[in-house]
Amino acid sequence: MENERHLGIAQQDSPEVPSLIKYISSNEVAGFDDIKLANFINDHCQPSESQSLSPSTTVSVSEKQGDETEPICHHQRGRSISISMPPSPVGVHLQKTRRVLFSGETIFKDGIADSSCVSKTAGSDPPKQLKHHSQPMPTNAAYDKGGQFAYHQSIERLKDKRFDSFKTWSGKLERQITLLRGKPTLEAGPEEDTGRSREVEINLPVDRYFDALEGPELETLKASEEIVLPNDKTWPFLLRYPISSFGICLGVSSQAIMWKALATSASTKFLHISPAVNLVLWCISITLTATVASTYLLKVILYFEAVRREYYHPIRINFFFAPWIALLFLALGVPPSVANNLPPALWYFLMIPIFCLEVKIYGQWMSGGHRRLSRVANPSNHLSVVGNFVGALLGASMGLKEGPIFFFSVGLAHYLVLFVTLYQRLPTNDTLPKELHPVFFLFVAVPSVASMAWAKIQGTFDYGARITYFIALFLYLSLGVRLNFFRGFKFSLAWWAYTFPMTGAAIATIRYSNEVPSVVTQVLSVILSAVATLTVTGLLITTILHAFVLRDLFPNDIAIAISDKKPKPLGKWFHLRHGSSDSRDRENFLKFAGSVGNNDLEASRNIPSS
Repeated sequence: MENERHLGIAQQDSPEVPSLIKYISSNEVAGFDDIKLANFINDHCQPSESQSLSPSTTVSVSEKQGDETEPICHHQRGRSISISMPPSPVGVHLQKTRRVLFSGETIFKDGIADSSCVSKTAGSDPPKQLKHHSQPMPTNAAYDKGGQFAYHQSIERLKDKRFDSFKTWSGKLERQITLLRGKPTLEAGPEEDTGRSREVEINLPVDRYFDALEGPELETLKASEEIVLPNDKTWPFLLRYPISSFGICLGVSSQAIMWKALATSASTKFLHISPAVNLVLWCISITLTATVASTYLLKVILYFEAVRREYYHPIRINFFFAPWIALLFLALGVPPSVANNLPPALWYFLMIPIFCLEVKIYGQWMSGGHRRLSRVANPSNHLSVVGNFVGALLGASMGLKEGPIFFFSVGLAHYLVLFVTLYQRLPTNDTLPKELHPVFFLFVAVPSVASMAWAKIQGTFDYGARITYFIALFLYLSLGVRLNFFRGFKFSLAWWAYTFPMTGAAIATIRYSNEVPSVVTQVLSVILSAVATLTVTGLLITTILHAFVLRDLFPNDIAIAISDKKPKPLGKWFHLRHGSSDSRDRENFLKFAGSVGNNDLEASRNIPSS
């Protein structure tokens, strides 16, 4: 009755204002903003399940406006749109409901109006309830059709195969792991397989290092050469981790020996050095050596090709003495509270690898060829000589006689040859760049350790030991006064070449002050020990800063990534445009020679021969 009263009032109203806006308010509409009432009305408006949908039963609002017996819900139902949605388990219960279609209603299917839906719906049976079954994930869903990973930023590194030639386990074991992951293996073509095996299995001849690299350390790639590893990105850490990292162990472990000498020597008793300092430094040295050695051992296991290239490098091979020399330093610096007498078997165990390396290197120096001493002579060669004197010192400390004298003799003979070769600066040797000036301090290491070794063999600091000590002291002073020679270049691992030569000179001075006690020798011992300690401390802090904060301590090691293929010869136009190497050498030499107030010509290239 209330609805009839509203309709009558709406017909009697003036046509200026629509009756629906004027007389029907929101609170007067049945079911408006009332969920329970709206659901009740909608349930009564739905046809029964036995009633089929047909055009005759599709009711229009315009046809039923005057029929007072029609349910109220037809006056409140607006134009509806039915949208086809994909079936899902959540909406299964909605399939049981009926849809009432009104005139003008449009059904959309895939975004396009479908007029045939009404006719198909009429007289049709109720839709069957769909069954949804869980489907297994298809095999290799994470890969594309080519068997490769689908692109994703987090797995982009896994797609880079350019480092596989240096991996130790990139062959059979990696293919087995790939099969376990469910990835189909791709058979490499014959050309690709042959090129990869050729690149991994063939050792680079030594002349390729001289042809592809330049500089006294053979570390710089020539402009005409290419490398087998990508230079546009940072390599894996182990590939960038060089054998020269053991220089850090040499510097720190030599400090343990020096502080042991300060605590036990009679000439430095006035300093009252506690033996605990030696114990702490020795423990730090063991930890550091174990860390560096473990890291490089991982490189040997995972990237053996890189280690092999370092071993065949004409200059890098000298650093393979460093791990064994570091162990000799640890044996020499063992605190008295830990062990007073070390077993002689330890000396033989440490000296056998050094002896094997010396047989190889010294034979190459003497036999000639590309590895002759006149061509590979470098201050880094002192590492292959100083091991003889460190071993002789340790063996004499253990009470051995013949073995220490043997290694002292071998070291002395080859040191004299190396010293003369480096001192006269043959025309075939390039001048060291500023970044490698610290390795000049290796000149001080050999005579310092030799003086202590001979004093230990003889049992006294006699004239032979004093001669070698004075040579080391003179070289130390001649290098120390040239401050401009050791500054103005970027920090690198080469700076650790300062450490153990300085420490060796300080230890030799302490030994000498025991034989010649005086105020001068005591003061000199304290000064050299303080300089060595400050140098090692500063370098250790700087190394930690560059390694863990700045992260620029280990750049890409270009020297191990050279290709075994020779570059194509350049045309004459290249030389005409860029100039020959001789003309550039002349210009560089004349620039330094003609400068006013600069008498140091070591920054220039070699003097042109013509």
